[in-house]
Amino acid sequence: MSAKILDGKALSRIVRDEVAQRVQELKSRGVQPRLDAIVATTDPASLAYVAMKQKWCAEAGIVSESFPVDSNTSQNELLDKIAELNSNPEVHGVLLQHPLPKHLDEDAALVALGPDKDADGITSQSLGRLVSGLPGFRCATPLGIMRLLAHHQIPLSGQHAVVIGRSVILGKPAALMLLEANATVTIAHSKTKDLPDLCRSADILVAAVGRAEMVQGDWLKPGCVVVDAGYNKVEGRKGDVGDVHYESASAVADWITPVPGGVGPMTVASLLSNAVDAAERLHRPK
Repeated sequence: MSAKILDGKALSRIVRDEVAQRVQELKSRGVQPRLDAIVATTDPASLAYVAMKQKWCAEAGIVSESFPVDSNTSQNELLDKIAELNSNPEVHGVLLQHPLPKHLDEDAALVALGPDKDADGITSQSLGRLVSGLPGFRCATPLGIMRLLAHHQIPLSGQHAVVIGRSVILGKPAALMLLEANATVTIAHSKTKDLPDLCRSADILVAAVGRAEMVQGDWLKPGCVVVDAGYNKVEGRKGDVGDVHYESASAVADWITPVPGGVGPMTVASLLSNAVDAAERLHRPK
């Protein structure tokens, strides 16, 4: 029996329709939601992601502008642009799309951006708010994962969740959000001892390690839920593949996300939702 699909593409359409309705309500009060992006012009994956964001922003009625950075952009120019966006009351969210060119200090840029317009939820201040359980932007990718699980009524409380990956934009915040939902969480990574055995104990497995098809079907507990957040290029193969070997995993798991069409669309939908959240907070009816 093949696993049921956690369809991020279909759910993202629902989320974006809800976002569009909220945008119309804001516009009726004279508020135009706006989400801007700072993006490296030399990274194809970033450009594709930002292109999808701009398309979906336009469909939802969100204004979106992109500001390119390249090898000629200085650190001061980058920080000046961030300061300009921070001080512009018409900008409700800013996406600092990584990776930036190597000569630019991305950490300093994120600190300068701060938590108030960090629509992607990746600044240290936003992550600190997540750790502390305080309100704030939540990282778009793990937020999309949580929405996907909730939509399909996947039980989390008391379940053992294994997150393979420890990045600050995915693995760590995903683990924290699962912990907030009362899952018992183990964070693993490529150097974890006896990783396949650990994965076999997972009721919910989130793969975010960045290694093509590393997780095999025989790593999984029968009936588990598999969330594949990996996007990898494999030489000689068309398209992207995940961190999970889909065919073998779908024969064992109860639920699984496809790649593409699973986590990716929910990331962009959550980014748009975050920006509208910010506009609503700033312009609450008095």
